[in-house]
Amino acid sequence: MQLAMIGLGRMGGNMVRRLVQGSHELIVYDQSAEAVKQQVGTGAKGAKDIADVSRQLTPRRVVWVMVPAGDAVDSTIEQLMPHLTKGDVVIDGGNSNFRDSRRRAEMLKVRGIEFLDVGTSGGVWGLEHGYCLMIGGSLAAFQHCEPIFRTLAPADGYAHVGPSGAGHYVKMVHNGIEYGMLQAYAEGYEILHASQDFKLQLGQIAKLWNHGSVVRSWLNELAERALSRDDQLTGIRGYVEDSGEGRWTVEEAMRLDVPAPVITMSLIARLRSRQQESFGAKVIAALRREFGGHAVQTK
Repeated sequence: MQLAMIGLGRMGGNMVRRLVQGSHELIVYDQSAEAVKQQVGTGAKGAKDIADVSRQLTPRRVVWVMVPAGDAVDSTIEQLMPHLTKGDVVIDGGNSNFRDSRRRAEMLKVRGIEFLDVGTSGGVWGLEHGYCLMIGGSLAAFQHCEPIFRTLAPADGYAHVGPSGAGHYVKMVHNGIEYGMLQAYAEGYEILHASQDFKLQLGQIAKLWNHGSVVRSWLNELAERALSRDDQLTGIRGYVEDSGEGRWTVEEAMRLDVPAPVITMSLIARLRSRQQESFGAKVIAALRREFGGHAVQTK
């Protein structure tokens, strides 16, 4: 099947490779000419700009947008629209807010253009193992693009989960769960690392837990890889970013009056990781000294 991929970063670039390997015809574009050149080397056809992307596609065009959530998605779609015609399909495979996806779907619908929001999970391992695809939009557009999804995903790794916005909604909650799971592993390994009674080999323990344990998982397999290389994780600063979905999950939980303490606290822990030193912790220490005479540590 012929399609275009706009955005050739870690995810988009590997998805192009998997699709080319699956005998799809890829037209590719990125702001980085070098990124385009690399994909041309794998068998894709390069485009010089977004207009050229559309020119090289034959109707019914399918354009997969794989750029950062927010303004970059809107800008890309805005540049695409003059070159698309009725029946064409735009796919957003990034981590967009589901409300933005609904808005974009309505905007494109007026022009007769289909929109699919595809929550994509799999990271840098997706090239080898496939991507889990959570797909929102019309059933007709989904069915038209299904050969693409079948190539990108492992067996049973893609599904049409609902109308426009549903794909990114499911991916949002997926990433909220991920936040909580990562935090649980982090806290457990930190306790093991801090033990005063035992000098434990964390890589060994991670490997052990991946065989028959109830906490075995792909995430813990990745922990095994990282900790087996370096138990101390030297050279890695404990600064953790978030790409938005965890925040949106917490906001949605609050809107729906659904208690989500684990996901909420895992998000807050990420915020704490970005402080060199917590002023709030200083306030607590100062107050404990004031009301109880407790000792404080000084610089």
